[in-house]
Amino acid sequence: MTDKRSLSRTLGLGYVVIFVIANIIGSGVYKKIAPMADELNSSVWILLVWITGGIITLFGALSNAELAGMMADTGGDYVYLKKIYKRFFSFLYGWSLFVVIQTATISSLAYVFVQSLNSIFPIPDLLPALHDFSIGGVFFPFQDFGIKLTAIIVIMLLTLLNVSGLRSGAWTGKAIFFFVCAGLLVIIVAGLTTDSPRPENFINFKEVGNGSVTLSSFYTAMLAAFWAYQGWVSVGFIGGEIKNANRNIPKGIAIGVLVVIVIYVLVNLAYMRIMSIPDLAQVHEAGNQIAAVEVIRSLWGSGGVLFISLLILITTLGCLNASILTGSRPYYAMSQEKLFFRGIGKLNSRNVPGNSLLWQGIWASVLVLSGTFDQLTDMLIFAVYIFYGAMATGVFILRRRMPEAHRPYKVWGYPIVTAIFVLFCIGLFINTIMTQPREAFIGLTLILTGIPVYFIFRRKSMDTNGD
Repeated sequence: MTDKRSLSRTLGLGYVVIFVIANIIGSGVYKKIAPMADELNSSVWILLVWITGGIITLFGALSNAELAGMMADTGGDYVYLKKIYKRFFSFLYGWSLFVVIQTATISSLAYVFVQSLNSIFPIPDLLPALHDFSIGGVFFPFQDFGIKLTAIIVIMLLTLLNVSGLRSGAWTGKAIFFFVCAGLLVIIVAGLTTDSPRPENFINFKEVGNGSVTLSSFYTAMLAAFWAYQGWVSVGFIGGEIKNANRNIPKGIAIGVLVVIVIYVLVNLAYMRIMSIPDLAQVHEAGNQIAAVEVIRSLWGSGGVLFISLLILITTLGCLNASILTGSRPYYAMSQEKLFFRGIGKLNSRNVPGNSLLWQGIWASVLVLSGTFDQLTDMLIFAVYIFYGAMATGVFILRRRMPEAHRPYKVWGYPIVTAIFVLFCIGLFINTIMTQPREAFIGLTLILTGIPVYFIFRRKSMDTNGD
């Protein structure tokens, strides 16, 4: 019997803006300046990566906003891609969300959350005798097993919070959002007003023309930036729960992304005002450090470490909570169409897709055991930008196919803005295959496993309809 209940439209524009910002600002603002410093060795080029990444993200968000305005409904890009490319391609996107994109995002955030917790309350190592156990020499599930197990516990606790009802999850996100904004403001003010001498070559524009940075290295650094900006699209997943969604989703996406660009530029200026680029590169080479912690340590000592560790805890908790809340919605939409496991398409007694949330939490927990933070983030960014590029291309397709359709919002700067975003996605795809073939191969493999799964579900659906 089909579940006839529907999701309630209770969330307004203010919550959409907060949700976009909270879903973007996570671990990237604290960690990703270190791999950028190692790759680029220039404060000016690092800022250019953050600004370029923000602009490209905004172009993608503006393109996505036109689709969101036309087709506001629960499922977000899954719904948009189905309208543009039909069920098979949209299924591949939904499948990819489940196997790599959204669940790896949740895993990565939980991992960083627990790493920060470990800097305050040391977590004991577990099963040290199994540290060298590997799967194919690539995955080491029992390395740092104490931290990984704690991350799994965090994922499941937040999953259960959201299973209890959308409102509890939404208010948790709002409270965390305001704490995070206050903490980042402290870092910005402290870094830009410190009396400490500026590091050598701080914002030296001569570095732009010295030829040390190639297009390939710039693209590689952009993987880090795109992880930090990742999450802007997720608000579309809860379109069925937003009041006046055709207008509030486009406005909320655009406002939220612009605010994040400003925050990221100011925070990274503060970092580089305190710590030199070579020192930041050493943080990356160490492998087990968080750049923001080391920056604040050099400024305020052990008291600063406690402050920044708590801030990272709160920030990643907010982003993790938002990612869990939104990620389950596409699987719910797929199950409603009989293209995913039947039980995932049911709402619980609190009118939320509880089964979808639980299965998402279980697979995200498996991914926690599969790899390191950077492995997960590079893999998921490679995978998701395949679909982001297809989504933006869909703006061109629908403008041609449905010229008279009602569009509450049209992309500013069309067609140039959308074309730039599509071309950038193509470049990112090619460069990642060349520079990070392992992450690209794993990402593509997980996406392509959806092909036989699609035909299995389609056959079951046809058999059911035939009965």
